[in-house]
Amino acid sequence: MAYKKRFYILIALIAGLALLYTGSLIFNSDFAAKRSFFVWLDAKTAEQTTKIVIDSQTGGIELSKQNNLWFVSHDEKVFPARQIRIKDFLDSVTARASWPVRSSSASSHERFGLDNASASRVTLYADNAVILDLLLGNDDYLRNETYLRKYGQNEVRTGDGAIKSYVNSQAGSWYNLRLVSGADGGQVDITNVQRITINQSGDESTPEGSTQIFTRRNKSWVVTGFEIANPDIPAIESYIRAILNTEADSFSDAISWEDPMLDHNRIMLELGYGRVITIRLSQSDENGRVFAHVSGSDYVYSIPSWSAQRLFMPAESFELRQ
Repeated sequence: MAYKKRFYILIALIAGLALLYTGSLIFNSDFAAKRSFFVWLDAKTAEQTTKIVIDSQTGGIELSKQNNLWFVSHDEKVFPARQIRIKDFLDSVTARASWPVRSSSASSHERFGLDNASASRVTLYADNAVILDLLLGNDDYLRNETYLRKYGQNEVRTGDGAIKSYVNSQAGSWYNLRLVSGADGGQVDITNVQRITINQSGDESTPEGSTQIFTRRNKSWVVTGFEIANPDIPAIESYIRAILNTEADSFSDAISWEDPMLDHNRIMLELGYGRVITIRLSQSDENGRVFAHVSGSDYVYSIPSWSAQRLFMPAESFELRQ
């Protein structure tokens, strides 16, 4: 019995030592990996960013933060920015990852496309202080990674080219082209919509024009202006979501937001917290494109035909089919 007892104690000790050894290997490898990882900018510091200046192959862009919202300055014009895109960009420069050093010599910069004359450059500011000044050069021969270095430093690193994809993108990719945005620049949820009024100018079939109103009643909708025997509630909500999700493909400076041509049709949304949004729309041009103005702004949006067609639907679209 004494032998068996010593045997079990020995087995337990061996098992305990094995666990400790395995744990030490995991801890040490994790620690070494974290220690070898590199980050271009600390996440806490990145939160203080108030301006981003991009100088790339596609031109110069400035992103500035005003009252906690981002705006895009391009060609001496200022447009609302896609808030989530800027957050994603900041995440890309604060991501801790393997960024191995490829060179520490200034003579290598031209070969990597990192000389001051040919590299793309992005500079982040916290108020007027520079917190990151980054140069982006060529991709590696497999085009999987990009060469980067901090401005004024010789050290060259390579890594994920996501940062470069943001820096070299067109100015329009930064624009918030959603017609109906929340106070934070994000999407308005359908649960906040209490009423939508659709005013359409007359044509040959309705010379006096028409008005349709969708009013929320608890979890359903009451429709006026349409002769609908059995309203299809999912179809109505799908239509309202289509309006909330409508995006232009660009801003237009061809016409002023005060131009009467934008009074052809009108969509008015009444939200639950007292906000009213009015969208004024032009007639479709020969390509089906529509111009729009949203109350509270000076911007004119250019909406492609496939998107504009979803803004006005015939009565039968909301009739529940048996």
